Parts: sequence; structure tokens; C-alpha cells
Amino acid sequence: MEPLGAGLINQTFLVLADDDERFVLQRLHSIFPADVNLDMEAVTARLEARGLMTPRLIRTASGGLWVETDDGIWRMMTYIPGVAIERVESTARAREAGQLLGRFHVALSDLDYEFRGARSGIHDTARHLRNLHTALEAHRDHPAFDRILPVAESIIDAAAGLAPLPRLPARVVHGDPKISNFIFDPQSGEGLCLVDLDTLNRMPLPLELGDALRSWCNPVGEDSNKTDFSVRRFRAALTGYATEAGDWITPPEAGALVDATLTIILELAARFCADALNERYFAWNPRRFSTRSEHNRVRAQGQLAAWQACRAKHSELSVIAAEVFD
Repeated sequence: MEPLGAGLINQTFLVLADDDERFVLQRLHSIFPADVNLDMEAVTARLEARGLMTPRLIRTASGGLWVETDDGIWRMMTYIPGVAIERVESTARAREAGQLLGRFHVALSDLDYEFRGARSGIHDTARHLRNLHTALEAHRDHPAFDRILPVAESIIDAAAGLAPLPRLPARVVHGDPKISNFIFDPQSGEGLCLVDLDTLNRMPLPLELGDALRSWCNPVGEDSNKTDFSVRRFRAALTGYATEAGDWITPPEAGALVDATLTIILELAARFCADALNERYFAWNPRRFSTRSEHNRVRAQGQLAAWQACRAKHSELSVIAAEVFD
């Protein structure tokens, strides 16, 4: 058994059986209730029925979908060979990711299922900003407070100018479509499936796509404070998505994409910044950073830089979205 992936929340392991068959063993973070496994089972059954590749839960000897132990909730899943990446290195990859997410959304568009483990307030930006204020008040004695405070103040100031998003219908979405949750064929580069299905939910589509675009259009990934927002990747991602779901997305949804992307980028900046003080939520890389706080501060700075770049290109990005979904 060996660690698998670079996820920030759950603990994931690759298990090699005696017959060389591989499985994925995962311990859920305590933020997730056991019922997320029921949601995953319902969604993956639909995806499989629609011909999409997807990991499936493996039942226990007694027929259960998970096991609860003293150290948490564990589950076993099928393993899908492929590669996960931490950043989108080309427009071809952005387009492929867009196509895969489009197929995912369309396959679930008529799913009649009430999610049981879905967390509320996932993209409640106001709540995440309040949490940042709370962290600032609670951790004034943090050793890195003086380095974190200017980042937090910049995020709070930027949030005051965010455009309000229109009220739009809730769609069935993945909930965390960052690029590391996509599996690709290592030879062809084809998008195979989405993983980490604990965030399945219903929400307005621009929030889902905004979350995807803030990840896919950042050419250096989340662990750098010198980020940008790639117009070329943005166009490629939307073009790929439109080939699969262009007839599904509505004009109001397409029109809200850029503002939703700006909102999600800044929301994530606030979350990283708060955890730079709280130091209890996001995983961190001790090989590159001296503390969890430092890693999250760099992440927050990176998202803030990406927001600044995206805002500067707002008009150009809006024209592209209108052209692609015309």
C-alpha cells in the first residue's frame, strides 16, 4: 500500500492485491458525513449507465459501501489507470478537461436524486470572508500574523468590489472540478474520468465552471504566489466544454461565467488565508514549505494574483465566453 495523489483533504492510498489487481483505499476527512458514499454510488451508477468511465465503490462482505472505525470512515474503490496533474500545461489539456466536464454535466443533467451528504454553503463567499475576519481576530498572536495580515486586507478590499451574481437554477455538479480531480490517459491525453466525488451537489453552473476555470487557467498551479490567468486556456476550456454541453448551458449562465470565476478565485484566496492562521484544514507540503501556515499564505497570495490578472482581462474574457456560447 502506498499514498496516492496529492489531495488536500482526504487520505488516499493505492492498494496492490496478491493478483496484481489495484484498488483505491480512502479515509474521508471528518468534514464529510458517511452519507456522501450514498451520493457517490447514485452518481457513479448513472455515469456508468451513460457510458462514462468512473470509479465505483466496492462493497464490503456485508454489503456496505463504507466501514467506520475509531480513526474515521474508510471506503474502497475501483482503480482507473491514468495520470492526474497539478496544473494545465497546454491549451490542448484545457480543451480536453472542458470536454470531460461537459460530458459529466450532461450525463447527470436529468438525475432525479436528493443528495444526502452534500455540504451547505460550499460557495457561500460571504461566509468564507467572515471566517477570514474571525481568523484575524482570533490569531493576532500567530507568529506569522504580520505577514498574513496584508494579504488578508487585500482580499477583503477586493471582495468589496465583486459584482453580484444573478440568481440561476441549481444544476447537478461535481463541486470541486480543479484539474487534479481529472484523470487523463498518459499516452493520448484523453480525459478519462473525474475523481474525488465527495463534493457532489446542486449549485448554479457558473460557480462550478468558475471553480474549474480558476484552476485550469492558472499556468503555474496553486503552490506559487506568481500566478497568472491564461486567456488562451480559458478559450480552449470553454470551446471544449461547448462541444459537449453547448446546447445545455443557457445565455444567462454563460454571461455570468467571468464574474463567477472572479468570485471563486477570491473566495479560495480567503479560505487559504484563513487557514494560514487556523492551520487545521488544508493539507500542506513539508518538503517545500517550513509550516502549514507558510504554504497556505503562498496559496492565498497566488489566488490573489490570479484574481488581479483575471480582473484585468475581464472584457476580453467576456467577449470570448459570448463567442463560444453564441
